[in-house]
Amino acid sequence: MKKIVVNQCKRLEGVVSVPGDKSISHRAVMLGALARGQTVIHNFLMAEDCISTIACFRALGVKIEQNDGVITVRGNGLHGLQEPQDVLDCGNSGTTARLMLGILAGQPFFSVLTGDSSLRTRPMERVVKPLTQMGANFSGRQNAKLLPLAVQGKELKGIHYQTPVASAQLKSAILLAGLFAQGVTVVEEPAPSRDHTERMLRHFGAEIKVDKRRVSVKGRPDLTGQQLIVPGDISSAAFFMVAAAIVPQSDVIIRGVGLNPTRDGIVEVLQNMGADITVFNVSDQWGEPMADLRVRGSVLKGVEIGGDIIPRLIDEIPVLAVAAAVARGKTVFRDVGELRVKETDRIAALGAELSKFGVNITERHDSFTVTGSTSLTGAVCDSHGDHRIAMAMAVAGLVAEGQTVIEHAHSVNISFPQFEHALKSLIVE
Repeated sequence: MKKIVVNQCKRLEGVVSVPGDKSISHRAVMLGALARGQTVIHNFLMAEDCISTIACFRALGVKIEQNDGVITVRGNGLHGLQEPQDVLDCGNSGTTARLMLGILAGQPFFSVLTGDSSLRTRPMERVVKPLTQMGANFSGRQNAKLLPLAVQGKELKGIHYQTPVASAQLKSAILLAGLFAQGVTVVEEPAPSRDHTERMLRHFGAEIKVDKRRVSVKGRPDLTGQQLIVPGDISSAAFFMVAAAIVPQSDVIIRGVGLNPTRDGIVEVLQNMGADITVFNVSDQWGEPMADLRVRGSVLKGVEIGGDIIPRLIDEIPVLAVAAAVARGKTVFRDVGELRVKETDRIAALGAELSKFGVNITERHDSFTVTGSTSLTGAVCDSHGDHRIAMAMAVAGLVAEGQTVIEHAHSVNISFPQFEHALKSLIVE
């Protein structure tokens, strides 16, 4: 099993780029497959989760080519997918599974979705419920709450659905199903979630309307293939942002990071904690903002994090907990119960692993509190099979006295296969 070994370092310095955004990479393949003509995707994230999405669409009869990091999708059109001959394997990717359910709900054929042992424990009922209201049929474990799930696509009708939580995966599954539905499909959320699907649907030619927490899509549009450049993933950049902020005298530039306003909560929170972050070279890629970030070592202070900002940084909370571990005072994370049903129970995993460094962390059902410490001690950590836990613990190791070992670190391949090399390229011994 792969291990990552990190030693306490003097400072971080240099320039680094991060892989393409995972959320956008998934959606680019999906909409490219449903569009007429050719879609060319630059800076696509060639990591395990996104490769699972490619494999699913190839099994549905879509031609997808890879050449020097560029993905070409030869779209079949909205009604051109073919019934798969075998079960569709989503690997560890919840995004693949939940968004595929939305697409398969509107197909005139039978299909089955599954995933690895972790994904087969993650809840699907939240997505199945509205798609069933639209007309699709599902069957599977625990009354179609868990993968594997069998899908019998049907003629769908548009619905007006109020989601119980702010979830981009749930919203996106309904909107993608809405492409195949009669009439208009409307989704309302309690708070805005990431909006990559809406931006990309508009770019491909769908009729999308957005009004604060309400999004609607008109069914059966004529989607057209596009050229796309995927911005760098802010969730991957987050590890370098926190690392540079907590290691004294660091000075790191991160190139080409996506700064979608529904995803940039980590920048706001780190700045509130006292981090020295400069945003420059701002540009726009087909409606997705991106920029370079310069982060320098700072003295951080504890803050309270909760409410509407949580959907804007839910994936970055593991590494923000590391920032909190070395901040002055207490940092309180509220309204984060969604972390219980990620690749692992991330609240429990953070409690188990950060305590090994000597960090005081108190967890409750949907919240946890981290009391900052002036010194951490190197530890032998377990990733819990979770890529974000593995990388967050590696960042903690940079400021922990002695050596830190992260075991079962193969999980980083899910989103950032080059993470260890990129991190070590910045270390000044």
